[in-house]
Amino acid sequence: MKREHKHAIAALTGLIVGAATGVGIAKRYQKRKLEKELTTVASGRKGERQAYLIGGGLGSLSAAAYLIQDAGFAGENIHIIEGLDILGGSNDGAGNPISGFVCRGGRMLNEETYENFWDLFSTIPSLEWSGKSVTEEILNFDHLHPTHAQARLVDKHGVIQDVKSMQFHNMDRMLMSKLLLTPEEKLDNVTIEEWFQESPHFFTTNFWYMWQTTFAFQKWSSVFEFRRYMNRMMLEFSRIETLEGVTRTPYNQYESLILPLKSYLEGYGVDFSIKAMVEDIDFKEDAVTVVDLHINENGKQRILHLEDGDLCMLCNGCMSDCATLGDFKHPAPYQPENPMSGSLWKKIADKKPSLGNPVPFFSKPEETNWESFTVTCRGNRLLKMIEQFSGNIPGSGALMTFKDSNWLMSIVVAAQPHFKAQDQNTTIFWGYGLYTDQVGNYIKKPMRECSGEEILLELLGHLHFEEFTKDILADIVNVIPCMMPYVDAQFQPRAMSDRPHVVPSDATNFAMISQFVEIPEDMVFTEEYSVRAARIAVYTLLDINKKVRPVSAYWKNPKVLARAGKTMFR
Repeated sequence: MKREHKHAIAALTGLIVGAATGVGIAKRYQKRKLEKELTTVASGRKGERQAYLIGGGLGSLSAAAYLIQDAGFAGENIHIIEGLDILGGSNDGAGNPISGFVCRGGRMLNEETYENFWDLFSTIPSLEWSGKSVTEEILNFDHLHPTHAQARLVDKHGVIQDVKSMQFHNMDRMLMSKLLLTPEEKLDNVTIEEWFQESPHFFTTNFWYMWQTTFAFQKWSSVFEFRRYMNRMMLEFSRIETLEGVTRTPYNQYESLILPLKSYLEGYGVDFSIKAMVEDIDFKEDAVTVVDLHINENGKQRILHLEDGDLCMLCNGCMSDCATLGDFKHPAPYQPENPMSGSLWKKIADKKPSLGNPVPFFSKPEETNWESFTVTCRGNRLLKMIEQFSGNIPGSGALMTFKDSNWLMSIVVAAQPHFKAQDQNTTIFWGYGLYTDQVGNYIKKPMRECSGEEILLELLGHLHFEEFTKDILADIVNVIPCMMPYVDAQFQPRAMSDRPHVVPSDATNFAMISQFVEIPEDMVFTEEYSVRAARIAVYTLLDINKKVRPVSAYWKNPKVLARAGKTMFR
């Protein structure tokens, strides 16, 4: 790799792991490291129960909030240990108007579901709206910016498709109905493609193109997870062509969710230790009882010993492991080796069988990768052109998918500004491609080998904006590609036993919080899954007599089922 390429990647990687809003980069998020000698006693009130949360994503932050609110923990007795130098996990958003902005991805929210998510954030004060909660802030913003996409699918001629019909044949309908009636225990290791092998037509329907790109499914993804999504999102099935059920945050999710939650926890004195990687966990021989954490802090090895009564909660898998960034002139490197969370999970699963099996999820990056890109522009020329093409003003649309794209490319334009650091002359939008190993339709290279400029040119080809290329390129600040080798890992075919329970049956002081634990009826790749797992972990380990909000069973609601049935025959 050329020296200037290395420098560019390092600088851009700093946007994700060392920046919050582009102002005061890396200063606010590198404090309170593991400065204390961890070989004997950790920080906190001596003699009181401590909680160690490994991983600084939404799950651990939520668990910390539940420990404070429902378990009466003092904040200084809660320790969040993160291997990177910024919190937030896969909820990110960083940059500035000079170098460009970047989001690796974005999680969609839903007002009618996400039961524990809305509950939790109703207790977290908004940083923007005095006297209001984050839940109130988000729902107020969303109600003022309703989603009603008018351009969900676009063909190779640049024609917006009529997607009112799902385009199912009778065999498609039969196999869909059969799947929803099939018990989960009969679906171990079955892929979506295997389930629909009698009807290849299914993969040519409007429904599949919209469902696949909205949730990032592949044909080789688990039909188990597809079934969970169909049940959990039954309410959305009848409005998939407009995505009216999507709820948006005012800004990117790092600034709209992670920062207010972190600020709340800081107010209680929670201890954040960043750039401290837990490399191994020791257990007692006869139970899943954590006794020691092996920590690497800046190359220095330490052992943190847990006393009787202390707790440990682990993010046992992270979808953004091994993520890399490129820039306008350089592709994002594809580097799937040694995923941080997946490697730790394998170490502990080899010791304790009840901790699941990471192999199905973290062993096939060629099947689990996709690549996103964030475009930063001076002015709004390109956004205006997209608005005129799609019929949606920024923030009112949803994923627009180019169905004949070899990369299966989609884009979405959020309400502006999407970052607090955006100025009035800066606009951004985001996109992604599911098939990164395929040669583009206009740029004759695989997506993963393309620079940000080449990805943008491919997009302009699908939009048929080629005659405006020179003017558009003159407006571009940056196009930042992001390669994520394991972003679809949670959808991999698996056996029911591969995902561990949040609190294994033989665990005494240990729980797991991630998209890779088993929560009956709920669906992975959502903010709700992380929050729900955190709540289950805290309530179970501490025997708290409060109920976790149940999954809303819309698939049992006669009115919802009637609308879904009508949609299936459109």
